[in-house]
Amino acid sequence: MKEEKKSILGFTKEDLEQKISPKFRIKQIFNWLYHKRVKSFLDMKNLPKELRSKLEEQYSIRNLEIVSKQKSIDGSIKYLFKLPDNHTVEAVLLKMRDTIYNEDGSIKHLPKYTVCVSSQVGCKVGCAFCLTAKGGFVRDLEAGEIVEQVLQIYEDNDIECNRKVNIVYMGMGEPLDNLENVAKAIRIFSDMDGMSISPHRQTISTSGLSSKIDKLAKLDLGVNLAISLHAVDDELRAKLMPINKAYNIASIMDAVRRFPVNIRKKVMFEYLMIKGVNDDIKSAKKLVKLLDGIRAKVNLIYFNPYPGSEFERPKEEDVKKFQEYLLNKGVLCTIRESKGLDISAACGQLREQNLGEKK
Repeated sequence: MKEEKKSILGFTKEDLEQKISPKFRIKQIFNWLYHKRVKSFLDMKNLPKELRSKLEEQYSIRNLEIVSKQKSIDGSIKYLFKLPDNHTVEAVLLKMRDTIYNEDGSIKHLPKYTVCVSSQVGCKVGCAFCLTAKGGFVRDLEAGEIVEQVLQIYEDNDIECNRKVNIVYMGMGEPLDNLENVAKAIRIFSDMDGMSISPHRQTISTSGLSSKIDKLAKLDLGVNLAISLHAVDDELRAKLMPINKAYNIASIMDAVRRFPVNIRKKVMFEYLMIKGVNDDIKSAKKLVKLLDGIRAKVNLIYFNPYPGSEFERPKEEDVKKFQEYLLNKGVLCTIRESKGLDISAACGQLREQNLGEKK
């Protein structure tokens, strides 16, 4: 049986140094891959023909296929990628700011983007409110499969190679359950000869695997940390997020206190607000107490309804009261602007639709 070619997008420059010489060729390869975005090694014209043939024989460049794409009126785009084994994962391009022009028509500010990437096919965590969990866990993504999501989104939207986007590991899957591949993707993204996306522009969003937060800290990658908290006591959190039985709130908070945070940054706490479940002032009071002594920022998120869910979107006035209480207590708190409500925006929704159509 012929061995499947490995994606070259999953290799750091240091990895390739063990396989290719002289070293300066690797910098050239990175330029072709991430700046010129070639899809064939044979197009890398400044490499010797023998090296091009060797690369073509041993590695692949494109392994993901865009099988579905939905664009929202707010500019966000949801992608469904097919992997070589025919499984699918989602990624989202969020336009955080449109191009801003001066009065004379020249560009004052370029648009701002955030890309949410998947790190697994499915997820082991099993959160009650999450559609991804319904399909169970299939497998981890390789580093090249994570990198290619962003590269193809850049390409599909004509985003220049030197444009800096923010990357958030909060698509399908729990990134800390696939830490080795996620860490490698972070290093590849941040390489100055590649996409040059600083670790400070990359955020790992975790459901709170406290022992793995400590492992991430030891890697000293320089990334931002976001905790999907969603509840302020263990009883409710265990109902919403079964993983809380293994990693309770106290263990998460202890791990966060040990995590090295850039002096200009804060640890983000994602709080999904669900009508009648966790959107009351009593919960806000408990949250303030929990965050005492942590340089924290709270991001309130409206629950994004999907067919068959038992949960509902909270009232706008309740979300604003919750935010006001936190702000008055000195806790930095924002309300995430809901994007993609007119498309399959709930994580896993586009994948579920695609699977349903195949049945």
